[in-house]
Amino acid sequence: MSTEGGYPPGDGGLPVVGNTVELSRDILEFYEGLRNEYGRIASYRVFGTDACMVADPEAIRQILLEDHDAYEKGDVLTRSLGDAMGDGLFLSAGEQWHRQRTRMQPAFYRERLDTYVPAMRDTASQSLDDWHDEAVIEVNDAMTAMTIDVLGRTLFGVDVADEPVVTDASDAILARFDTNRFWSFLPDSVPTPTNRRYRREIERLREFVDGLADQRRRRPREERGDDLLSILVGFVESGDLTMSEFRDNLITFLFAGHETTALGLTYTVLCLARNPDEQERIRAEVDSVCDGSVTAADLPELEQTGRAIDEALRLYPPVYLFFRETARDVKLAGYRIPNGTTLVLSPWVVHRDSAWWDDPQTYRPDRFAGESDRPEYAYFPFGGGPRHCIGMRFARMEMKTVIASILRRYEFELVSDPDPELIASSNLKPAEDIEIRVSERASTTSN
Repeated sequence: MSTEGGYPPGDGGLPVVGNTVELSRDILEFYEGLRNEYGRIASYRVFGTDACMVADPEAIRQILLEDHDAYEKGDVLTRSLGDAMGDGLFLSAGEQWHRQRTRMQPAFYRERLDTYVPAMRDTASQSLDDWHDEAVIEVNDAMTAMTIDVLGRTLFGVDVADEPVVTDASDAILARFDTNRFWSFLPDSVPTPTNRRYRREIERLREFVDGLADQRRRRPREERGDDLLSILVGFVESGDLTMSEFRDNLITFLFAGHETTALGLTYTVLCLARNPDEQERIRAEVDSVCDGSVTAADLPELEQTGRAIDEALRLYPPVYLFFRETARDVKLAGYRIPNGTTLVLSPWVVHRDSAWWDDPQTYRPDRFAGESDRPEYAYFPFGGGPRHCIGMRFARMEMKTVIASILRRYEFELVSDPDPELIASSNLKPAEDIEIRVSERASTTSN
């Protein structure tokens, strides 16, 4: 049937609430059901908001890359996170976004990121020193501790690992956007206990960030270094950033910079624990490439390790939804989408679509070896286009470094549920602890 000129098909759900009840029951299943029943572009409604799920790679390419200026981050994200990150890189738009992206990009150039690898490696090594033979490790907790420590050392030049305000705020954000709860779809102005906690913890985080800025500003310029915190403080002093932009960017990086990477590491460990042959294959590569400690020069050579990470991010994309809103009437894959429509781009649905992936439920890192005829945006765990994640390269380097460091010292097996339930909150998070039992390797020395 022709789609030319029409609005995408779908089910508007119940009066007033629309499809909110179905979304709160299982958001991942809801979007898969939309695709299966109505196609890869399908419409629905949430409390009067018109929305479309987009799970077609070519349409996603159009939104993120080719016609990106026709789409904005939109009210869904601004309403949800505006009080925490509204003037930062994640939510800003137009000239404000372009100015900030241009200013911050040098902190994420390859040459600069290479200098962070020793801190990534040392943090991993110190964390692994606390493991021991036959210990049972709660993986997500361990990876979260590592990534927040790395973030503090590399981008901010401070120790934030022992600052509960950061993890408390992260927990509050995750709880606020737990889509398995009906109340997460209520406006944040509704004074639910979760909303009150969210606002309280965000305010504490803002005060913490202001303190970081004051400490750095009191240092002589020649003693500040060139980490991201010093770069941003310098921009505030020169008038290139407002204090609000500074604060919202630091909060953005503190939250997004460790949570998604920790989850990517957690899911990679889960997949390798479920696939011991692949785990041994990666270990052999690490032993072959890394002569002692993992270095920046080693990382490009860890090709199979990279593919193992890529495949884990395919099966379990930490950012399982990307939001956009049409800034004008647009034509998308033959449909006409009115101005102001919320678009939800779903890596979860696309990454598990048999049209692009053979046996999509199976962990097969070799999918990423060599050339492929898959559409470019059949895989987009870090978004795409001009607004792709600025920390993508940083995250991938950190994940390679941590996985290589673990495998040099330990073998591990899964002792928890091999198919854990997932919470679709602000990120895709396991609902229960992922646990491994580790065994020390006798054939290698520790980092």
